[in-house]
Amino acid sequence: MPIRTLIALIAFCLAGTIARAGTIELPVPRQTISAGTEISHQHLIERKFPSRTAQQFAVSTHRSELVGMVARRTLLPGQPIPARSVEKPLLVRRGEPARLVFREQGLVIIMQVEALQNGGAGNFVRVRNIDSGLVVSGRVQEDGTIRVEN
Repeated sequence: MPIRTLIALIAFCLAGTIARAGTIELPVPRQTISAGTEISHQHLIERKFPSRTAQQFAVSTHRSELVGMVARRTLLPGQPIPARSVEKPLLVRRGEPARLVFREQGLVIIMQVEALQNGGAGNFVRVRNIDSGLVVSGRVQEDGTIRVEN
């Protein structure tokens, strides 16, 4: 075998190894996902990108970061999903009524309030007591109630 052919074969094999080592699989939309759509496993596929893609840009690297989240803007098929393009589903919406729950030592107070901010589970939001006008903050619970702790 001529030396040039041998060198070309070795270079080809090394290039393939380097290319495989320098890639990462990222979740991408299977089809266009419109803003406001909740993302499910069926919306996503895996696609290979250069490793530097995840290092240079703040993109979601695992399906678990995306499933159950809501698209904040239109997500294009086959493109990495920027981490800031998704958010938790809103359970409390600004200007709408919400339930405030206060619990302490067996005492439970539940009242109707007006949400002053949007919020998903785990977010702190400000709310206003409809009767007194008093503004308080509380954490949005999984069931959509807002819990105030002392």
